[in-house]
Amino acid sequence: MSTLPAPLEELISELGRLPGIGPKSAQRIALALVLRGPEVSMRLAGAIARAVENVRRCERCGQLADAELCPVCQDPQRDASVVLVVEGDRDVWAFERARGFRGTYHVLGGSISPMDGVGPEQLAIGALLRRLEREPIEEVIIATSPTVEGETTATYLARVLEGRVRLSRLATGVPVGGDLEYVDEVTLARAVEGRHELRPGRPHGH
Repeated sequence: MSTLPAPLEELISELGRLPGIGPKSAQRIALALVLRGPEVSMRLAGAIARAVENVRRCERCGQLADAELCPVCQDPQRDASVVLVVEGDRDVWAFERARGFRGTYHVLGGSISPMDGVGPEQLAIGALLRRLEREPIEEVIIATSPTVEGETTATYLARVLEGRVRLSRLATGVPVGGDLEYVDEVTLARAVEGRHELRPGRPHGH
């Protein structure tokens, strides 16, 4: 039988459902919230409620935003002719921290993974094709992670986009088997600068 007050136990349980938070971390966070008083907890609860209510997907690129268009898509100084295709929002944040890319983005919402039941139709590939039809896009940089799923997605995109637009892939230097969100800013910036043209049927490293 637990000696914890039921509300505290419920809070720990809910925190433990969040990604990256184990049982001990959930306990520490729950105790901190309770012991610091209602003002801190209510401020956090309000921030969570506002984020859930107001954050949506940018209607153009698909990354998280609090308006119809994200700040990148609203910025007239960004190069609309170049689109960097990434798997998720955290990849966008990583490139923005690196400050080496001045084009726009397109968030796929994941990568092709048949084992997990994720096929091309579950990703925002159709939205990318529609952007190519209505926007002055000249180059698409495929920046999926160098994992098996990322490479599968890159190969599929190369096949679908062949002949529609100039294609390129991030340069080597990004560690194979890793996630882009954990790559340092300098490496990401150099990967963008050293990207190479992507031709379907050719190995990506050549």
